[in-house]
Amino acid sequence: MKALGVISMGALFLLLGTLAPVYAGQEDRQEEAKPPKQEEKAKPEKQQEKAKPAKQEEKAKSEKQEEHPQPAKQEEKVKSEKQEEHAQPAKQEEKAKSEKQEEHALPAKQQEHSKAEQHPQQVKRTKQAEERQRAEPALRLSSNTHSRIPDQRFRASFGSAHRFRIGRPTIVNGYSRFRYGGFWFGFVQPWPGDWYYTDDVYVDFVDGGYYLYNPYYPDTRIEISVVL
Repeated sequence: MKALGVISMGALFLLLGTLAPVYAGQEDRQEEAKPPKQEEKAKPEKQQEKAKPAKQEEKAKSEKQEEHPQPAKQEEKVKSEKQEEHAQPAKQEEKAKSEKQEEHALPAKQQEHSKAEQHPQQVKRTKQAEERQRAEPALRLSSNTHSRIPDQRFRASFGSAHRFRIGRPTIVNGYSRFRYGGFWFGFVQPWPGDWYYTDDVYVDFVDGGYYLYNPYYPDTRIEISVVL
């Protein structure tokens, strides 16, 4: 019996001796198997760390790109403002030119309008009026008597503001005369061919003498004399 117990104890020790290396090998294998997992875990972390700078670089590039378009937009804005500044003087010049043209056109229109107002008979003249004017005898001229109208009476009834129509000259003492403002006037110069006796005229004192003016023909005048 003692021998059997000794044998069983020896077998147990042998079994333990064989199992211990096997168990140790399994632990070693497990320990060897663990590092790859840690390495795999470390690799994503490293990849994430490497990816972060790339993302930061991309973000920085996008920010730089956003910064670069801003100066371009500012340049475009400055260009548009400059173009508007250049365009404004051109518009002002065009406006000034149009105003000048209107100013130049106004006097011409005013002159035409004043002429039409001053001499409306010119439009109304008919062949009968022309024939009557031609039928009038030539004026019988007289010399200048150098008589004067008192200033107060002249201002009251004569000058460009006081217009009248002769109608038809009258022969007095063999000379052609017309009466206006309480005075008789004689003709020192002949009647102009384009004037009509039905035209508006006025008497004015110019260059030391009296002259008869037709507003429609401002460049023409005839000398007359006061007969007292």
